[in-house]
Amino acid sequence: MADHQEATVTLPSAPASVSTARRYVAGVLADWGLPGDTDTAETVRLIVSELATNAVQHTRGQSPTFTVDVRLEFDRQLRIGVTDSHPRFPRRLPAAVQQDNGRGMVIIRCLTAERGGRLFFTPNPDGGKTVWISLPWTVPALSAER
Repeated sequence: MADHQEATVTLPSAPASVSTARRYVAGVLADWGLPGDTDTAETVRLIVSELATNAVQHTRGQSPTFTVDVRLEFDRQLRIGVTDSHPRFPRRLPAAVQQDNGRGMVIIRCLTAERGGRLFFTPNPDGGKTVWISLPWTVPALSAER
């Protein structure tokens, strides 16, 4: 496998794009050798759903699109980032506000940590940000015949 693989999709900031983002990432990871029926694949799908939902719901119309980046580096590290053009970084909401929603970042942090990964944010030159997760890649490299 190459030292670095990358796939990117840009979607409209609409609720229907959340499932599109999830399916896109699942397809990319399947192409890279991660079977869709594994716990890791399910965890990644849930994380992507939460990240995409945040990009749609919490940008308050200031980001007409969001971009999902999937990167595999040296067959060791999987990185998934969701970029939007809203300047505010995600934050944990007070418990009173979290009654019906607001748990997305907590879920993302917990799932990422359980898999030995990390969550981080980077600002973008256009004033937006990317929310990244980084996970160890434990899938054996595909043979050259595939």
